[in-house]
Order: sequence, then C-alpha cells, then structure tokens
Amino acid sequence: MEINIHTVHFHADSKLNDYVNEKAEKLAHYFNDLKSCDVYLKLDSPGKPENKIVEIKLRAPGKDLFAREQCSTFEEAVDLASSALQKQVMKFKSKIRRGM
Repeated sequence: MEINIHTVHFHADSKLNDYVNEKAEKLAHYFNDLKSCDVYLKLDSPGKPENKIVEIKLRAPGKDLFAREQCSTFEEAVDLASSALQKQVMKFKSKIRRGM
C-alpha cells in the first residue's frame, strides 16, 4: 500500500512521519487490498489547545474510507483516526465476504 503524508502550515519531523507510517501500515494488515493511504496533518488556529487535525483517507476497491480527528497532539489524533479506520476496514471487509 502506498502511503502519502501531507502537511499543512508546518513541516513534520521524521519522528512524526515514522509514527504515521507505522500506524498506516498496521491498517494494511487488516485488509490486503487497500490501494493507498493519504494522511493530512494540519495545524488549526494556534491559540486553541486542540489545534492538531489529522485526516486519513484509505482507498479500497470500490470505496474510500475516511476518518478525521482533532486533538492536542498529532500522535493522539493519529491513534484515534487509525482506530476509527480499523473499525471501518473490518466492517467493509465483512461486507465483501458476505457478498461473495
């Protein structure tokens, strides 16, 4: 699976990129047919404590899966978004199996 990380209004360090890649690769373990993963890391207004936004879009055959989280750290937002996507992937995978 191809993983693309996009940052908006800042430059991510390698530690954050590695963390995002690790979480995205784990999603591929649940469903092998995932085509790509686009991760958007955004900074909202700097005055707010929860100003880190993470959006993850997974491309599966015939359907795109999406999760968005806003937290005080990127790591926390990535954890919550990947957890939400894990549930979506498992549900999508079970629908495919029932359809066969």
